[in-house]
Formats: sequence, C-alpha cells, structure tokens
Amino acid sequence: MALYTPYRHPALDTLLPVLSETAARRDREGGHALEEKQLLREAGLLNLSIPRAHGGDQLPWAQLYQQIRTLAAVDSALAHVLAFHHLQVLTVLIYGNASQQADLLAQTREQGLWWGNAMNPLDKRLVATPSAGGYRLTGAKAFCSGTRGSRWMTLSAHVEGQPYPLLAVVPTAEVRQLDDWNPIGQRQTDSISVALDDVFIAHEQVLKQPDVPPSAFHTLRNCFAQLVLVNLYLGIAEGALSTGCAFIREQARPWITSGVDAREDDPFQQNRVGLLDARIAGAEAAADRAGEWLQIAYDRGSALTVEERGEVSLVIGQAKVLAHQISLQASQELFEMTGAKGTHQDYGFDRFWRNARTHTLHDPLDYKLNQLGRWRLKGQLPNPQFYA
Repeated sequence: MALYTPYRHPALDTLLPVLSETAARRDREGGHALEEKQLLREAGLLNLSIPRAHGGDQLPWAQLYQQIRTLAAVDSALAHVLAFHHLQVLTVLIYGNASQQADLLAQTREQGLWWGNAMNPLDKRLVATPSAGGYRLTGAKAFCSGTRGSRWMTLSAHVEGQPYPLLAVVPTAEVRQLDDWNPIGQRQTDSISVALDDVFIAHEQVLKQPDVPPSAFHTLRNCFAQLVLVNLYLGIAEGALSTGCAFIREQARPWITSGVDAREDDPFQQNRVGLLDARIAGAEAAADRAGEWLQIAYDRGSALTVEERGEVSLVIGQAKVLAHQISLQASQELFEMTGAKGTHQDYGFDRFWRNARTHTLHDPLDYKLNQLGRWRLKGQLPNPQFYA
C-alpha cells in the first residue's frame, strides 16, 4: 500500500488508458483534439473549479492541480488545455462581480463550455478604445491557449492613457483565429494567435477597468497560472519515468557487460530510476504544499495582504524550480533507460522532452532563482507581477 496517494478524480481512471493509446499519434499529427476534449467535457472535468454555489464541484485547488498533473503524465497538451480552462474560470471568480459570475459560470456548467485565454501580458498589441456603453477592441494576441473549441475567452487589452490593462470576457466567435501554432512540443494546446477587428464589448463584459489598480487578491491569478506550469512539468516528469520503467520491465535488453539477465536488475538502471523517483517525489511535495498555501491565500479574499501574497509566490517559485529541472532531466534520462530501441519514432518517447522544453521556456528559470535568492539574502518579496 502506498503511504501517500494523490487524489484522483474517478473519471480519470477511465479516461487515462483511452488517451494514452492515442497520445503519441496525436502528438505527431498536432491539430485540435476535438474528440479528446469532448471526452473531458463528458466526464464532468470542466466543472471542477466552479463553486458549489454555482452548481459546480468546487474541488480544492491542491486536488485540482493533482488532476492536471495526473493527466499531464499521459498527455501534457490536454492537461494544459484543461488547466487553462480552469484558470479562466478562476479569472472570473477573482475579478468578476456577482452578476458576471452567476451568468458566466451557469452557462459554463449547464452547457459544458470550454474557456480560452488571451491574457498574454507580454503581448500588448490589443488596444481597447472607449466607446458608448463599453469599448472597441482592435489588435492581436499570441499564445492564446485553448482557443479552438472554446465559447468564451478572457483577455487583456491596453487603453491609451490608462495605467493598468483592461480585463474582459469576449465570445470566441467574435475573434479571428490564426493558424500559427507550430512548436516542437505541446502541439495540441491550440495556443494560436487571435485577432480582433473592431470588436465591441459592453461594460458588462469588463472584469476590471483600466483605472483600477489590482489588489493583492487580484494578483493571486498570477500565482495560480504559475502553479499550472509546475504541475504540468511534474506530470511530464512522472510520465517519462513511468514510461521508462515499463519499457525496462517489458522490452529493454540488459547491456552486454552488465552481468544480469534482465535490464531491471542492472544496478545502474536501478540507481537512475531511484534518483528520478526521489527528485520527482520532492518536487511533488513542494507542489502540493504550494497548492495548499494558495488555497489558504485564496480563501482570504480581499483581506489578503501583500506580504501574504508574496510568501505564497515564493513557495510556488520553489516548487517551480524543482519541477522545471526534473521535467527536463526525466525526459532526457528516459532514453538512457530505454536504450537505442527507445528512439524508434513509433514510440514517440521524444514527446516528453519536447513538451517539457517547449513549456519550460514560458519564463526564464534564472529569474525565478533570482527571486528566491533575493528573498533569502535580503528578505525581498517578489513583485506581484504576471510571472511571480
């Protein structure tokens, strides 16, 4: 019996073998995972972040992240899309008023709607111009994960003369989708660019006006986004290790000078697996701790202080450093575990490294380390910005 088993949603037990069978093929083909997203919808996994007051499951955030991690071990692109769906639901919960939450979350739950994301903070090409009753949006956004197949999108836009971005919700049908997502990994995340051509949004669609400074509670959204990445990285690491172990047991031959009859008895392979296992376990413990701290901070609501928010950011940063490093290490060591046979393209084992490398470039590890170092050396909390 395992001493510790992360919570797993019952629907995942049925879905994971199905998704695993097609993961390598779908990674090669790329494109939109329409059928697989429908399976996630039918399993009720879109409702995990919706509060019970709005008819949802309201899974604790630490447990929700564990579902993302579990799914990422099999298919990190689908896990990415599902996680970003929940991140947009959270955006409505953090920034939206009671009326917006009631309307949008009821639609999401009743109709099984997917959410897409156009909140990329580094892309400021989208401009919002004040107009009678709202704003007119013109411009583009890149890296809009989950766009295809979504009903609603959250977005940020620049308003001339205002100090903060406008945050709003727009129907996906009103944006122009550009088929420009062609990376080496995370190929089915639909992280395309979108363009808005003089799209009108009413004030009722605005989550935060551009003259309203974000509170400490508002900036928790950034922490939630960072913890998404942590658990995606960890899922990739666990998937690589599990795949390598299965290959060792079932197919790989021992090296000619190893002196053993089975590759699983090779002490060097045992050491390799043991080291990866320990490092993944440490990173998972850090991720689960970060999820629990984030839940406490979220429950504080508007009473959350800047200092409390900063401390949560540091805990997430610690987990992210560990997850970043082990995702790359495990996905590389997978080939040391499988040997030359494991490079056959039909296995698609390279997808673990490609997915890890694509997503770990989301923001530079050096700056995360620097934030942690400044805290230990100078007691300086991270600035509550998009990547902290």
